[in-house]
Amino acid sequence: MAKVKTKFVCQECGYESAKWMGKCPGCQSWNTLVEEKAVQEKQRSRSYVTSGTTVHKAQPITKVVGEKEPRVSTTMPELNRVLGGGIVPGSLVLVGGDPGIGKSTLLLQLSAKLANTKERVLYISGEESVKQTKLRADRLELTSEDLYVLAETDVSLIEQAIDEVQPSLVIIDSIQTVYQEDITSAPGSVAQVRECTATFMRIAKTRGTAVFIVGHVTKQGSIAGPKLLEHMVDSVLYFEGERHHTYRILRAVKNRFGSTNEMGIFEMKELGLEEVLNPSEIFLEERSQGAAGSVVVASMEGTRPVLVELQALISPMGFGNPRRMATGLDHNRVSLIMAVLEKRVGMLLQNQDAYLKVAGGVKLDEPAIDLAIALSIASSFRNQPTEPMDVAIGEVGLTGEIRRVSRIEQRVNEAFKLGFKRVIIPEKNLGGWTVPDGIEVVGVPTLDKALDVALGR
Repeated sequence: MAKVKTKFVCQECGYESAKWMGKCPGCQSWNTLVEEKAVQEKQRSRSYVTSGTTVHKAQPITKVVGEKEPRVSTTMPELNRVLGGGIVPGSLVLVGGDPGIGKSTLLLQLSAKLANTKERVLYISGEESVKQTKLRADRLELTSEDLYVLAETDVSLIEQAIDEVQPSLVIIDSIQTVYQEDITSAPGSVAQVRECTATFMRIAKTRGTAVFIVGHVTKQGSIAGPKLLEHMVDSVLYFEGERHHTYRILRAVKNRFGSTNEMGIFEMKELGLEEVLNPSEIFLEERSQGAAGSVVVASMEGTRPVLVELQALISPMGFGNPRRMATGLDHNRVSLIMAVLEKRVGMLLQNQDAYLKVAGGVKLDEPAIDLAIALSIASSFRNQPTEPMDVAIGEVGLTGEIRRVSRIEQRVNEAFKLGFKRVIIPEKNLGGWTVPDGIEVVGVPTLDKALDVALGR
């Protein structure tokens, strides 16, 4: 009798080894190698894949007929924006997020809304029974004859159910609970996640059915399983937010059919997630008036301008090395701007601790927030508040210049709609667009001049 071959696979990165090792050579993680049965791949013929009588061969791209992919609207504008305009048939979408953040609630609401538009939807749960899914749907007041539910973890039985129902959308909740019988490792292992995802990808591409799969998140904040999982799917969506706060942010970190800069904002209420159509009002509603270190910035999240509050606290250091802490901002960007303030403006910040935060839990990473960071640091250092009706926009260069930013007209219009009176922008952005009546636009060439305008001397 032939001996069964086994291998050891890292559950973090997918590294394979013939023998067990305490530390993975691939990702340097400890105790992550698990023994699995080695599956022999079937020999595949080298003939071309045929479709009917037509043989698919390589051809010049100029002779390929391009067809625009039709999209199915989710009837949820925030989700449509993140997906790039709607669901593309045949796409495979991975949704990740912390436990209890609302992934299942979001997808159940999506399923019910699509089912109400006469789209057949199959919701497959590997973590809840059918009755438990029904109880959650009743609590959220979701019901439809075209919404089918199934509690199953066997991939072969799931594929049979898809053949029977013929849905236009399939929800798999979650990928870590499903398994294939011919793989001996436990559900959630690298081999199971890889093979099950490959099966769902084949189902999506061959049937033209959109498939959403839920992925668990590790302690480090990344989706559990091999990184290959994110490479296989068409889109990766992250559902973020504090579990003890009501606001949730949905953003795309990968999207083959749209932009990865878009952001959707939801609020968790008694009847599920409700879309937030004007997030700027929410992020500014608790802002303190006349507080030193507080500056409002107009940031672009994809095609949408969002006004958020930046807060800075500068205090004398109590130990040998000053601390630099930032929440929602890049730590290196904060250190760079503090160095510019010290060198070009003359602020002695080397003996000061700096704590910066973006109010509301938003993460900002575009260059246009540099000026607001610098003004908030200077305001807290001098203990001098900025004007509460000011908005700062601009990129700060290493020589202290304020550089041009994109979409300045949309940012200023958003500030005007929310009642702000003055916007400080780069001097190079003046001209070429119409300033709304009722708001003052001040162009500044350097950081020194911007401090004069915002704080005075």
